[in-house]
Amino acid sequence: MTFTPNTIEHLGVRMYSTLPPVVAELVANSQDADATKVNIHLKDQENKEIIVSDNGHGMSFVDINEKFLRIGRNRRSDEGSQTSPGGRKVIGKKGLGKLSFFGIAHEIEVRTIQNYKRNSFLMKWGDILSDGERDKQKDYSPTILEHDVISEEEKGTTIILRDIQRISDFNAETLADNLSRFFIIDQDFNIYIKHNDDEEILITNERKYANLIQEVEWDVPDSINLESTYEKKLEVKGHLIATEKPIPPATNMKGITLFSRRKLVNIPEYFSDSTSSHFFTYLTGWLEVDFIDDFGEDVIGTNRQSLNWEHPDMAKLREYLQRMLRWLETDWRAKRAEIKQKKLENSTGIKIGEWREHIPKNINDNLDSIINALTKDAELADDKAISSLKGLQNIIKPYPYFHWQNLHSTLHNLVFPFYKSEDYYKAVSEGVIKYIREMQSHSSSGLTDSKLIKHAFIPDQPAPTNPPQPPVLPELSVVKKYKRPNGTDFETLTLDNISRGHGLLAHAMWLAFRNPIHHELSSDLKDSGLYTEQDCLDALGLLSHLFRRLDNSETY
Repeated sequence: MTFTPNTIEHLGVRMYSTLPPVVAELVANSQDADATKVNIHLKDQENKEIIVSDNGHGMSFVDINEKFLRIGRNRRSDEGSQTSPGGRKVIGKKGLGKLSFFGIAHEIEVRTIQNYKRNSFLMKWGDILSDGERDKQKDYSPTILEHDVISEEEKGTTIILRDIQRISDFNAETLADNLSRFFIIDQDFNIYIKHNDDEEILITNERKYANLIQEVEWDVPDSINLESTYEKKLEVKGHLIATEKPIPPATNMKGITLFSRRKLVNIPEYFSDSTSSHFFTYLTGWLEVDFIDDFGEDVIGTNRQSLNWEHPDMAKLREYLQRMLRWLETDWRAKRAEIKQKKLENSTGIKIGEWREHIPKNINDNLDSIINALTKDAELADDKAISSLKGLQNIIKPYPYFHWQNLHSTLHNLVFPFYKSEDYYKAVSEGVIKYIREMQSHSSSGLTDSKLIKHAFIPDQPAPTNPPQPPVLPELSVVKKYKRPNGTDFETLTLDNISRGHGLLAHAMWLAFRNPIHHELSSDLKDSGLYTEQDCLDALGLLSHLFRRLDNSETY
């Protein structure tokens, strides 16, 4: 290995100071080696160790010296191929990933088998720095432990990290979560992790977002209805998610992660300086942009966590992603409103669309902003939206003008079906018929219709005589029980006038809405437009007044 210690310090020790990216580099090496299985074993019962083993094609003694130990070797150009022997798109390119080991460990043991021959060697950070000169070019020869030893196994590589620069114990679940976000895991590449003697964990793609409650999802590009001339738009593929609740900042999952060749190349972000919208607190997911690996100039950062957005081709990609985000926000608001409306309808039993079909346009226009607030406001809690919708419907029921009349209960229940069917004449006519029947139950005369009304409420003036005879009192009084605030009776003339006027109102209702039925077909009256909705409401209001007076009437 030829290098300056300063190189390892800058590209390894300082760049890789936490566990997840270091282990991710080891896993990426296994993927490039066509491994189908990688086992990560975290040990901290005695001395801390991290063991990463795979069943990849391994390395020969020559491969170790000419490939693995060469810092800065560009595998793709050196081998003249973008794919591994097994046909996978190669991740490694810069030849610097091996330096990540020293970010967390000061002793590295490599055991590798190829064609039943095992070679192993040991590298120590202390030995690398032994001459004390960090900037001086030097050669370093790892300690050879085994050289072409015959093995029962055909192939595979194991890397053991020791002298771990970490105090706290390992957490396999946390590392599994982190590694799931570094890779898009194929079915033919299984990653297992275990802590000491615990059960091993299989890392899956689903683990990335397992702790988030997903509300809206998009498959890219299939779900994206965005017009764009960007020539690579169909090559931008992935899965995006809007969560039910804001994503906690501590998860580091807010934003879209970019992958190339199944490995992370850009940590989650929104590709824009303008991220004030609530939408950005709900959005996460991943996109594959493999084509960026084919650009003539390398645009992927050394630690594979950021991209060179200043590159002309990357600027085009960024502009397309920004446009996609704007489209996603609009689509999210529409879909979220639909979802929230369904939740509201299920919780309240109120079908908002059906309810609003029976509300006049002028009221509906004013309802729009309120309904939008209940269904589209991302910050409004569900329980508040539910109680608000219920309260709103209690105020504005279907056919609100009818309900706002506060009709007498007998009249309300009887005529509502006719009102709904827009048979306005029939609604009032049936109400008048019911009113006459209610009068009959209060009267002992046996009279009907107009004769009953006159007998019940209108005093009968006798023919002139000498001396004059007093008027014949009506059978029912709607005012007899009432007195002045001081407890004295009203004057007789006042009571007679009110009683007579009440009778005339009742008689007028009979003439206007009951008598015509004898001479005209009710269907003709309905279709003529003579009796409008407003006529119906006005008449029902008067008829309701007559019902309530009848309820409180007394006999003379």
